Amino acid sequence: MKITLLGTGTPTPSLKRMSSGYMVEVGDDVILFDHGPGSYHRLLEAGRKATDVTHVFFTHLHYDHCSDYVRLLLTRWDQGGGRIPELKVYGPPGIRRMTELLFSREGAFAPDLVARTEHELSVHIYELRGGKRPRRWPEPAVQELRSGQETSEHGWRVTTTSVVHVQPQLVCYGYRLDTAEASFVYSGDAGPCTAMEKLAADCDVLVHMCHFISGTESSPEFARTCMGHKDLAELGRKARVRNLVVSHVTEQMDVPGVRERLIREMTAVYPGNLFWGEDLMQIPIGDPRPMKLL
Repeated sequence: MKITLLGTGTPTPSLKRMSSGYMVEVGDDVILFDHGPGSYHRLLEAGRKATDVTHVFFTHLHYDHCSDYVRLLLTRWDQGGGRIPELKVYGPPGIRRMTELLFSREGAFAPDLVARTEHELSVHIYELRGGKRPRRWPEPAVQELRSGQETSEHGWRVTTTSVVHVQPQLVCYGYRLDTAEASFVYSGDAGPCTAMEKLAADCDVLVHMCHFISGTESSPEFARTCMGHKDLAELGRKARVRNLVVSHVTEQMDVPGVRERLIREMTAVYPGNLFWGEDLMQIPIGDPRPMKLL
């Protein structure tokens, strides 16, 4: 299992941190968890192409977690030349309607797709890429998940759990991916909740949103639906997480000196390996090891 952070930021535009996106490679499968603005660019920087991606899981339908879905799917379909399987897409209720509104024959990208499947130039380019006529529209395999559902393929299993965030307006999930080798858990934008503690129990890697410095929240509702750094440290301790990754990092805490203080405060509570997530960071399954001193 190889874990790469593609986007560790928030909805706030940033050249340093793209919005939420994470890549887990298991065997021949390249699995994305969320794909917010800029995550696709980081995918390329990580050495992967859209045509490499096999599955994508969306935690919830806030735009900072899903807006690069358009670029991923269209590029994968266009560059794939009809030679690769359709993208497998999983997510909460609403992901099927979103897909239809974007890519169906009445969808937002219908004019583009009509041109690419019917104009002779586009069909010719498609054939040069290995495709055979007629050129078909993209038909991603979309599955809407329910809390508690398990999805299994090729030696891995993903468990879906409902987590606290912005209900009832959006259904919000956390995911756990298990293989024979290791376990990876991703919170989406969960606030403090026992569901995440259970989902992350004894996992190798937990990537969790950390949206504010504990004690600075502007309202009780803010503290209930987002995660502060002290609550995250406590979650990591209670769940016996081996590697805890701070992500969804706001500009409030991403300040030299401030982040080091927050790390110190978190490690006073959480005894495992703590990572201050950065775009394109690779997270080890076991303990991090220093490089050889030359």
